[in-house]
Amino acid sequence: MAVQSEMEKAGLEVIHMELGEVDLLKEPTTRQLEQLETGLNNLGFELISDQKSRVIDQIKTQLISMVHYADKPEHFKLSVVLADRLHHDYSYLSNLFSAVEGITIEKYHIAQKIERVKELLVYNELSLSEIAYQMGYSSLAHLSSQFKQVTGLTPSAFKKLQKQQRKPLDMV
Repeated sequence: MAVQSEMEKAGLEVIHMELGEVDLLKEPTTRQLEQLETGLNNLGFELISDQKSRVIDQIKTQLISMVHYADKPEHFKLSVVLADRLHHDYSYLSNLFSAVEGITIEKYHIAQKIERVKELLVYNELSLSEIAYQMGYSSLAHLSSQFKQVTGLTPSAFKKLQKQQRKPLDMV
């Protein structure tokens, strides 16, 4: 709603709007773009106008969505899913992402998965085996190996460390 409000303030007619993407009825003027960019920046948003930045943002949005908002574990080939959803050849997506971000799509995906695992460990509602299954890992050993590679800690050590940093409510 905030973005739509800023679009209206700038005098832009929106055809379609969804997370991270807007289709306009006609090409905006430089003045409209400047006004929109200022308004969005004040709200903490960023206007991404060049095509390569837009593609990278779409890659990140897809990966974050797959990792953090999936209802059930999916077993998929990352390259196929991204190519299908973004309508680009995967080698183009991979080369562009690596060149701009300095990290491969796969490593970014793994980093997102590990962040989600950390979140689930802190919630302490699921066992490590359940987390491994929920995150689509083939085994607990695979999850533990990747977790240690990224964080330097095993999931169990991370969980213990979190418990030590937290105080029971009656001790605060």
